[in-house]
Amino acid sequence: MRPFDLLLLILTLTVLPSCAGAGDTAANQAAQTAPATGYTQITQAEAKEMMAGDDGHIVVDVRRQDEFDDGHIPGAVCIPNEEIGGEMPAGLPDRDQIILVYCRSGRRSKEAAEKLAAIGYTHVYEFGGILDWTGEIVKTEAETNGGGGSEERPPAVAPTPMLVVRVNEHTFYASPADNPSAEAFVSELSRESIEVQLREYGGFEKVGDLPWSIPRNDTSVTTVPGDIMLYQGDQITIFYGSNSWSYSPLAKISAAQEELAEALGSGDVTVQLEIKWSE
Repeated sequence: MRPFDLLLLILTLTVLPSCAGAGDTAANQAAQTAPATGYTQITQAEAKEMMAGDDGHIVVDVRRQDEFDDGHIPGAVCIPNEEIGGEMPAGLPDRDQIILVYCRSGRRSKEAAEKLAAIGYTHVYEFGGILDWTGEIVKTEAETNGGGGSEERPPAVAPTPMLVVRVNEHTFYASPADNPSAEAFVSELSRESIEVQLREYGGFEKVGDLPWSIPRNDTSVTTVPGDIMLYQGDQITIFYGSNSWSYSPLAKISAAQEELAEALGSGDVTVQLEIKWSE
């Protein structure tokens, strides 16, 4: 082999590995910057820039209706955080639409963005609260009475509770039932969040001991996946299947049976329960 050819071969073998390494590094960096929450958190300046674009985006205010009416970003729609469960909201029929989410301070918007991503929306962007917004804010045009034309304010809406259930890196949101047992359950959890060891039972539910007893409001029911029930006053049951028995309803998770079964797994499992209130 001629000396020139030998030198060219050595240079080729030296350069190729370094190029491959550069490509691997770029791929790793892209993976590291992918949001682990399923949504992307952006600054309000970035949100303003996206709002100026003609990309079919929608701006979603996840505060209560009365808060929205008192002042919101122009063009935003009101979909309260506590109304977002495991199904697509009627106002968001396109899972691939760009969704810009905000609230009052940034807490509810993060919860809502996480829930929307879990439902399957692919372009969810969260940009904090209207308290920090420096752009235009408009009020919903109030109805006027027939007499003096004075502005009528909507009645104040009391904060509402939402049960948060965390299990095996899955997070579910459940709406509390309307009965004395559920009220006592929410009251206890509002004082402190708890961790409960659940045992597998019957191939359709997980059951575990609560750290306290609460009043029973038993009724004969046939459960469906997502039902959270009180059993014998001091045990909690989360159903991923169906059973007919006497329970006190506590809450309802809006999620598919397959998703619940996957999250709860087979055998015993630990769940974390807490109550979050709308502001």
